[in-house]
Amino acid sequence: MSAVAGKRILLGVSGGIAAYKAIEVCRRLVDDKAHVIPVLTKGATRFVGVSTFDALASEPTRMSLFDDIHPIPHTSLGQTVDCVVVVPATARVVGAYACGISSDLLTATLLATRAPVVVCPAMHTEMWEHPAVVDNIATLVSRGVHIVGPESGRLAGGDEGAGRLAAPAAIVAEVASVLAGFDPPDKNGINQSGIGMSGVDMSGMSVVVTAGGTREPIDPVRFIGNRSSGKQGHAFAVEAASRGAAVSIITTGDDPVMKPIAGIKTPTSGTQLHSAAAGSVTVTRVDTAQEMAEATTAAAVGADMVIMAAAVADFRPVKPLNMKHKRRDGLPVIELELTPDILAELVAAKAPGQVLVGFAAETCDVASNGVSKLSSKGVDYIVANDVSAQDVGFDCDTNEVLVLSADGHTHQISMCSKREVAKAVLDIVLTNHQDVAHQDVAQLNQFKNSGNL
Repeated sequence: MSAVAGKRILLGVSGGIAAYKAIEVCRRLVDDKAHVIPVLTKGATRFVGVSTFDALASEPTRMSLFDDIHPIPHTSLGQTVDCVVVVPATARVVGAYACGISSDLLTATLLATRAPVVVCPAMHTEMWEHPAVVDNIATLVSRGVHIVGPESGRLAGGDEGAGRLAAPAAIVAEVASVLAGFDPPDKNGINQSGIGMSGVDMSGMSVVVTAGGTREPIDPVRFIGNRSSGKQGHAFAVEAASRGAAVSIITTGDDPVMKPIAGIKTPTSGTQLHSAAAGSVTVTRVDTAQEMAEATTAAAVGADMVIMAAAVADFRPVKPLNMKHKRRDGLPVIELELTPDILAELVAAKAPGQVLVGFAAETCDVASNGVSKLSSKGVDYIVANDVSAQDVGFDCDTNEVLVLSADGHTHQISMCSKREVAKAVLDIVLTNHQDVAHQDVAQLNQFKNSGNL
């Protein structure tokens, strides 16, 4: 049974083109046995009809602060619901909520409630990346508000970029996770949907994350690559920073969705610096496996945790062509060689107490292949998934993974958003992190005395 079953959920809908997706969110929540109370702003009614929500939701739609039946509707709603979710959250609603301004029933209820709040922003890229919106999102994150960041894709007007509302399935999964609450993992597994924001439990930690798929050039036009979008790695970076960590992410692709969540402050050429509400994110852009190897091994020195979420090519052309190979020249003969084994290099240089997390993208025998990689690589954890499954892995907003640890424990994380996967994996690792550090004290002292540290 879903964690939303039997819960009173206030569904706030503000005035953006993505308001039509709130109808699907409402339907999914009701199907999962939630008691849904829709609250629409005046602007929302320019995009969706009140009668639609009246037909689908558990109660009639609310809009006015002045209600004869409920003389103080914002407090009566705010004090009686189990969760508030805003779909979509426009720049105006985000700004009003962050600044403590109430101008309608929705913003007044947001300020009056003590229930957990899930905010799902949607707006054009220029608005999403505006410094004011960036600061407002960072403010909400620092106050414990759950943010379901927008996707990149086609926007209203036909342009492309970050700002498209997250998928309804991902939004409902986040609401379920928030309502389930935090449940620490144990030796038998974790409460899959019970991983929520965990404050700043990673404060003072240094974390390295890799993301995206490498590109190995064949000629100036073509390359050997894969379908990895980098979304899972970026989710790890944002989650760790939100919990207080200083994060260095080495990525093959820019993720404009991540910037406002992490709180972009100082963009520069090449490397971009971000400041999160609790921690920080440093972004380094690479293309090839060799570049990723060099950047990752350098960043890993002194890091508490390294999360290798990138899909790194295993092979590369020995001699990339300097000019585009023409069709008329016939089939090319491409000699391949192995790329650097980044995990092997990290394991060889690993300091006592450092935690290494590897990934295994599989298409069959996920558990057995994951165990084999865990053993052969010598890492602390392997996060394995079946990338051939629907809505799992590459270029999806959701994921389903098996977390295998070197101490023999296995944790199954069922289908949920990639941010939720990041939360769950970090909770598993952090549960054991302190114990691992204590066990390695003697080894660490020996390492220091040897002059290697």
